[in-house]
Amino acid sequence: MKAAQMDSKPRLKVALVSPTMGGYGGLEAFVLALASGLAADDRLEVRTVFKRAPGFVLQHELRVAAVHMESRVEFAGRASRELFGILAQADIVHVQNPCPDVVFPARLLGKKLLVNVINHTGNGRSLHERLWRLGLRFAHRRFYISEFVRRTWEGAAPWPRSDVVFPVCELAEGVLPVTGRRGFAFVARWIANKGIETLVEAYRRAQLDPVQWPLELMGDGPLRRKIEQDAGAIPGIRVLGFVDQQSKAEALRRSRFVVIPPDTGEDFGLVAIEARNLGVPCIITRDGGLPEAAGTEALVCEPGDVVGLAGLLRQAASMSEEEYAARAGRTQSSLQGELVRPAFYAETYLAMARR
Repeated sequence: MKAAQMDSKPRLKVALVSPTMGGYGGLEAFVLALASGLAADDRLEVRTVFKRAPGFVLQHELRVAAVHMESRVEFAGRASRELFGILAQADIVHVQNPCPDVVFPARLLGKKLLVNVINHTGNGRSLHERLWRLGLRFAHRRFYISEFVRRTWEGAAPWPRSDVVFPVCELAEGVLPVTGRRGFAFVARWIANKGIETLVEAYRRAQLDPVQWPLELMGDGPLRRKIEQDAGAIPGIRVLGFVDQQSKAEALRRSRFVVIPPDTGEDFGLVAIEARNLGVPCIITRDGGLPEAAGTEALVCEPGDVVGLAGLLRQAASMSEEEYAARAGRTQSSLQGELVRPAFYAETYLAMARR
């Protein structure tokens, strides 16, 4: 009788909600990875809901990723009756960023609310930021993607029930021996302030052996034509353009260092996590939450510092095999204590429901 009663215990209903423009970026990857990881937990019933943001256009990559999910992925209009109905049926609402059309209805309906804060804020004076900050105050739990992001919202002292939690993400496996690695890899959107122009010029100045220390550029964007022109005159640079996830992982795996040199106020730095999981150290700029993602083994310079970045490239190239192997090992091992698994969120939901 006791076993039958346990089997019939209703599952906790969780609405996992995220705004989206329709593309497959870091936010969408986090939500789908978390939903996939929670699918096997028979204590939970998770509904994955993407809220259509203004200008929403469903892109092929997100459509394919959603179709391949074991559980159904739904799309709902912002501030819609459909969205309200989804919130009404949930026990726990877990939303990415404190969207007013999710936060306030959820609390009005008496739901337990977990807010994952993905983006940093500015001066907080706009109506948008004021509503988001008020929405954060209504959350039962707040998880920030980085300490940098948390401080922009809360200041130096954390609010009660606030924590910094690195995002769950699908990570490629398989570490290549250090003797099989060469050169540098860069992957990002090719737009201003992502650092690709700074990197190309720094690589030119570093004057490294183009065979032993090639630079592979992955991504696409408005700067592509300019980068192709500039890089075409520099031996050692390979312009790969847009690559799929498998090709990206292989390029990161075979590189000695991954270079991430933005000047954007990066909220986190998912590529750094992907590289560290493969045991590949990073060369970064001291930008936003990126140093947190890249870890203590990263080589660091200031954003926009061409001379400093060229110096780091030369430092990396002159590193002994013993020093590099030790740094690569620490790069990977230190990450394991910083990541959380989907089970962490499951226990969080259950603890919130018990309170």
